[in-house]
Amino acid sequence: MDRAELTTDQVLKRDIPWETYMTTKLITGTCLQLLRRYDNRSESQRAVLLDDDGPAYVRVFVSILRDIFKEETVEYVLALIDEMLTANPKRAKLFHDKSLANEDTYEPFLRLLWKGNWFVQEKSCKILALIVSARPKTQDGVLSNGESSNSKKKFVTIDDVLRGLVEWLCAQLKKPSHPTRGIAIAISCLATLLKEPLVRSSFVQADGVKLLIPLISPASTQQSIQLLYETCLCVWLLSYYEPAIEYLATSRTLPRLVEVVKSSTKEKVVRVVVLTLKNLLSKGAFGAQMVDLGLLQIVQSLKAQAWSDEDLLEALNQLDEGLKANIKKLSSFDKYKQEVLLGHLDWTPVHKDPMFWRDNISNFEENDFQILRVLITILDTSSDPRALAVACFDLSQFIQYHPAGRVIVNDLKAKERVMKLMNHENAEVTKNSLLCIQRLFLGAKYASFLQA
Repeated sequence: MDRAELTTDQVLKRDIPWETYMTTKLITGTCLQLLRRYDNRSESQRAVLLDDDGPAYVRVFVSILRDIFKEETVEYVLALIDEMLTANPKRAKLFHDKSLANEDTYEPFLRLLWKGNWFVQEKSCKILALIVSARPKTQDGVLSNGESSNSKKKFVTIDDVLRGLVEWLCAQLKKPSHPTRGIAIAISCLATLLKEPLVRSSFVQADGVKLLIPLISPASTQQSIQLLYETCLCVWLLSYYEPAIEYLATSRTLPRLVEVVKSSTKEKVVRVVVLTLKNLLSKGAFGAQMVDLGLLQIVQSLKAQAWSDEDLLEALNQLDEGLKANIKKLSSFDKYKQEVLLGHLDWTPVHKDPMFWRDNISNFEENDFQILRVLITILDTSSDPRALAVACFDLSQFIQYHPAGRVIVNDLKAKERVMKLMNHENAEVTKNSLLCIQRLFLGAKYASFLQA
């Protein structure tokens, strides 16, 4: 049978030769007694055993995963642990019982993430994420694996586990081991683990944020809605972490979030996206971008709907007020700057407004002529004819309105880039590149005669 399609129920129907393992000293007599008591029992009978002697069963399960490598047995024990934690996730605390201080409870699962078939990888990831999240907190942080022991053995540290998990989760997002479940399990575990500061930093360092962005898109089926919800939950958790916010600001995250919140009817999806947008509103240029994307109208439309969640209603009100405040303080140059920095150039009114250029021409000198440099980069990199045409036109406007415009644009090596566009197949691009070249050659004295 294809092990990628194995289910827990199928695996638990197996008969495992525990007596043989004891004969070959792979398990102890005590282990065998506990397994005989637990094996092939109903869920309610197992629940009583775990309530009475949970840590002892955890020790048995971990020791089998550590010492026995036969695939069928490894799968079976992982299925037992998965069943036990699915029935009651609070049982993950059993792995941190003081009586297990000398056990390296993380190591087998971390190793199996990379060594096993898909069933083994999926269960190991799910179990590891649960037991890591359930570890006891100490006064100065979080207790590491086996830290309370006086053992001389080298334990896998919690940092090793978290970094190992992030590495595996990123690998799944890039190239899933299973065609339908690889990405889903990775996102589900990330949504649990991104509460951890080390996971957030490791995930951003591994360039993981960009792997989430394609998954932020409107969903219709139950399965895809859950994936979308957990992806947005990951983005929400990252919206509290400054280095992640910097990445979100330079990607297509915001337009995708806005598209999702505009089209989604699932309250939990709307809630997590609105809370994310509320977090990002005051950060950097997000407020201006939200205004440009028409978020205020979407928020007002959402406010008119009957939501039951108090947090959502409060966040919608805060977003509404914040966006209105942003609109008031956003100058025409701020809006223009956002348009250029995002590369979303279009014929908005400011481009051909003489008053805008006269009033704001000195602002173009900020950050060593950053806006001009970005316009010139657009000429090199954009494939959008409208963006190319507007960039050429704006450079020609700068030449006209800035006293040293021609010299500055020449110094920034724009002439060669513009001249290449004079043979462009798009007439709008050709026309505006020609205008820019004429102003470059004629200078400000004559440039005012060449109006577009």
